[in-house]
Amino acid sequence: MAYSLDLRQKVIDYIENGGRVTKAPQVFGIRRASIYRWLERKELVATKVKYH
Repeated sequence: MAYSLDLRQKVIDYIENGGRVTKAPQVFGIRRASIYRWLERKELVATKVKYH
């Protein structure tokens, strides 16, 4: 599932301001793996999907 850049930024802001990664999925309704991927990226950009 593709999440909006706005939601991604809210989640990252939540964590950077003391929120816990383990609590964020409950707060925002997303998977923890997605959060870890977003935190590894230097810039948040829209995900480009290639269709075959």
